[in-house]
Amino acid sequence: MYRAISRLILYGSMPRDEILMKLAGIFRAYEEKTEDKAALVRDIYAQTKRILQVATDYAFDKNLWHNYLTFLLITNENPFSITCEKTGAGDGSVNIFVKNDYQVFMELFSFDFAPIEKDLEINCFSVLQNYKAIVKPELMYNKNVSEKVRALSEKLEKAGDVDAFFEAVTTFYRDYGVGMFGLNKAFRIRPAAGTPDSWGKQIEFIPINNMEQVTLSDLVGYELQKKKLVENTEAFVNGKKANNVLLFGDSGTGKSTSIKAIVNQYYDRGLRMIEIYKHQFRDLSAVIAAIKNRNYRFIIYMDDLSFEEDETEYKFLKAVIEGGVETKPDNILIYATSNRRHLINETWKDRNDVTTGGGIHHSDTMEEKLSLVHRFGMTIGYQKPSQKEFFHIVKELAAKEGIRMEENELFAEANKWEMMYGGISGRTAQQLINHLKAQE
Repeated sequence: MYRAISRLILYGSMPRDEILMKLAGIFRAYEEKTEDKAALVRDIYAQTKRILQVATDYAFDKNLWHNYLTFLLITNENPFSITCEKTGAGDGSVNIFVKNDYQVFMELFSFDFAPIEKDLEINCFSVLQNYKAIVKPELMYNKNVSEKVRALSEKLEKAGDVDAFFEAVTTFYRDYGVGMFGLNKAFRIRPAAGTPDSWGKQIEFIPINNMEQVTLSDLVGYELQKKKLVENTEAFVNGKKANNVLLFGDSGTGKSTSIKAIVNQYYDRGLRMIEIYKHQFRDLSAVIAAIKNRNYRFIIYMDDLSFEEDETEYKFLKAVIEGGVETKPDNILIYATSNRRHLINETWKDRNDVTTGGGIHHSDTMEEKLSLVHRFGMTIGYQKPSQKEFFHIVKELAAKEGIRMEENELFAEANKWEMMYGGISGRTAQQLINHLKAQE
């Protein structure tokens, strides 16, 4: 195994801690007899456990060894795979090196574990290659990744030669992309491993695997708001000019739900979302640098955006929206939600034209803060529903959940609920329906 892996060229730059690299080291130690059998079995079991963990995370089944190798192939971001993501495979000389690597992977696909299993008196690899997974609820794993990996794994198993293997992998890159951006729809960020903080440091993207499977039709009402958001996003994914969007208004009216629904609706057309919190705004430039050349459309999502008087993070956001030396790429938009129309918590001190000492004009500072909202090309308001609209939302949600209750009784329950639990909003309507459903 380790001899095969040493022949990898483009796909050889794997972390030393990668399962495949660890197994290669174990098999080398076995062949060179540098470890006793007990230590080898212990090390093999440790990597078996890691393969099982990956399989659990993505609900792999049948041949977990093949699933794992396939997962490696479609998450390996190298110059060739990223180029394929954009243009598909061409006729360049690089294909010679790629097919060399795919020949190695074909050898790994058909690797015979029987001799080492027999010698060490273990059967873990045989079990992994003929695995029957426990069926899990979809919320417990990333269904989208699971289905894609298992489908490609079966194709690669049937590949008769390296050309067929090449065709299957490169077609996948062209259709779905490579790495985490190709497989997942939403992400958060954090400082890259080994960095003490995020200031000017490289960041890494963490997939959000359990994003709500909400659609725009699940949000009752707000038809004009949804229409504006769809039109803007439609233009964006079609490569046309589109605007950054601020969704503002009362709490619980569906602002965040609308954005999540938009991502779900346009995921299969290359739309991805990156959620960023206020304390991470200083990392915006690093985020943009990492995604600007990828073949996807990215929404940078900022939920519940607002700034207190002494906070200056808004300057990082303003600089990105306005564009500094480097303009914001065409494949990136910012969608934000806020309960405040002007984003900044304006105080009476901001309205004093001159400070008590120093003669600095606060009106200039206030204007700088308030001008942030104008950097969003589109602002969409989500107002609290009227009593009549609230009842309509409750009625529609009840119908979707199959709750059979007389309309008068349902509205009476809605009245009591909104007075006791947070007032009139789509969120309280949903909470009431959850309560009524639980009573059945």
